[in-house]
Amino acid sequence: METEKDQPGRPTSREVVGVFDRLEDLEEAVFDLETRGFDRSAFTVLGNEATVESRLGKRYQAVSEMADNPQAPRETFFGHVSRLEATYGPAVGLAAVGVLLLAGEGALPVLVAAAGGAAIGAAIGALIHRHEAERVGEQLARGGLLLWVNLRNLEQEKTAIEVLRSHRAHDVHAHDLRAS
Repeated sequence: METEKDQPGRPTSREVVGVFDRLEDLEEAVFDLETRGFDRSAFTVLGNEATVESRLGKRYQAVSEMADNPQAPRETFFGHVSRLEATYGPAVGLAAVGVLLLAGEGALPVLVAAAGGAAIGAAIGALIHRHEAERVGEQLARGGLLLWVNLRNLEQEKTAIEVLRSHRAHDVHAHDLRAS
């Protein structure tokens, strides 16, 4: 792996990475970090197997091969709360629009808007769930679930390492990530 001396002037960011053996532990760690002030956008996970193979031109045998690979394709982590928002948010939003636009016209337009939102939310939720289940199964078969946590400062690094370890992550460490 290149060092800062190899390419001076290229900016780096710092992140913590860990491997989880259970999705529940990963989700609990993310929730714990969010309650400690980490932004949702700080969390990424390894892309699915097809994306990794397409991007890197090869399959990986173990997720540990990807932990420090800056070219490893990543996806935004959608935790339990995010999946609930994707599933139920459209129904609430469209119902609110129905109320605002059609106030005084009766309950039917609101119900129609809410039902449409529920259908959209259910479809989005199903897609997210299917993709997540596929990705999780692939990675567990290859050694676990990778989680990267982008850091803003040294205090966050210490917190992230502590939290990931407390939620049973292994191979937890920090590294620099060179901007591409």
